[in-house]
Order: sequence, then structure tokens, then C-alpha cells
Amino acid sequence: MHSAIVTPDGSRIRWAELPGTEPTRVYLHGLGASSATYYAEAVAHPALAGHRSLLLDLLGFGISDRPAHAAYTLDMHADLLAHALDQAAVTDADVIAHSAGGAVAVLLAARHPRLVRRLVLVDPALDATETLPTTKRPGSSGIGVYHTEQEFLDHGWDETMAFVGPEWAATMRLAGPEALYRTAMSLLRGTTPGVREELERLAVPRTVLYPAADRPRSDASRLAAAGVDAVAIPDCGHNIMVDNPTRFALAVAAALAGRD
Repeated sequence: MHSAIVTPDGSRIRWAELPGTEPTRVYLHGLGASSATYYAEAVAHPALAGHRSLLLDLLGFGISDRPAHAAYTLDMHADLLAHALDQAAVTDADVIAHSAGGAVAVLLAARHPRLVRRLVLVDPALDATETLPTTKRPGSSGIGVYHTEQEFLDHGWDETMAFVGPEWAATMRLAGPEALYRTAMSLLRGTTPGVREELERLAVPRTVLYPAADRPRSDASRLAAAGVDAVAIPDCGHNIMVDNPTRFALAVAAALAGRD
């Protein structure tokens, strides 16, 4: 296990690291997840093996620290991730990021361009309103919109753990409740400029992987116009790397071997 201090109070971001050749590959999880758990099988595939790989947990999630006082906005996640990567001597990395982690990865590339050479976004959260349901109870994303943070802490946490089922709860229960709520609310509110707008402005090669069952994508023309490759992966749901690790690994390898 590796770590880096990223806040003045000494809170650490942690990651599992596999040695190998450059460029470094950084894997980021989605909301309530943990990178090692979600990516391990795919990263071990021959198509992806052999590169230095950091399976990193954002502050507040997985094996990273969970300070209750942190803001846990998307911008904060991107900046603290950059701080950790600097300490890990990472530059010009290939960043592979799932769901909410995809939003963080886009902001990382926009705010800290020296750190990112390519982006592979795995069914990413690009628009503010697509991540959370407008209901007080847990919805399709697993996290409900509660009126206040205290309401979530009082009973929303337990409701959410019961709703998401044992597999997702296995990693979500590692998250700090404040981190889970505040990150979810930041996804709901969005950023200025928005994540999608930042993605469209980036100059680095960008690929979006998505479940073939979601085809046709409503934003296919917009992604193409911005130079973002969109690749459908068969036989999977939202957690592509878990549902179909072989096709995921092959698609990531192809994206990272593509044009400069």
C-alpha cells in the first residue's frame, strides 16, 4: 500500500500500486466504490499488464482517509488527486476512471494538464442531473437526495446501505458518510464550467466506454463533434470492468494505443 498526505491535517490518499513501464496508468473508482476491488481482474489481463498502475482511492473512500470536515466537491477531489500524484512522481499519466471518478478525471485533466496524457472514461457522469434521482429515497444511483446532510446521516446512510445490495455496500460502507453525501451533492449540483464542457475543451485523446445496451447514446453526435471516441462494450452494465473484464481490458488497451 502507498499513500500521500494531501491535507494540512495529515489526511492521506492511498493506493495499491503495480510496478511496470511508463507511462503510468491511474485507475479511479466511482461513487461509493474502491479502485482495487473494481479494477483488479481487468488490470491483471495481459492486454493491460506490465505498466506501472496506481489503483487509487479518492479521499473519503475505500482505503483512503475519511476526514469529516472536508468539502468533498469534485474540484477538491481533482486537486487532492493532483497533490497525491505529484508525490507519487506521476506525470503524463493515462487515467482510466469510472462513473463519478470520470467527472473527477476530467477536472484533473482540465485543472492539472501536466498530469494527464490520455483519458479513458468508463460510463462517466458528465452531466449534473444524470447522477442522482430527484427523490428523497434512494434511487437508481443508490444515493437519494435528502433535504439536509444531517437527515442523510441520521437515517439516509442506513437506507442507502440497505438499498444498494450487498455487493455495492461492501465498498460503499468503507466511505465516510460525509464524503458520500457531499460528493453526491457535488455531482448533482455540477461544476462551473460543467464537466461535459471541460471534456469537450480538452486537447488530450479521450475515449468513453459505455454498455452496448445503452446504444444509441443520446450524446453520440456531441461526443463525436468534440473528438471524443465512444466505444460500446457488450455484455455488461454500468460496472463494465467488473461485468466484462476481458472486453474492458481490450478496449482500454486499444484506446491507450490510439492516436496522439
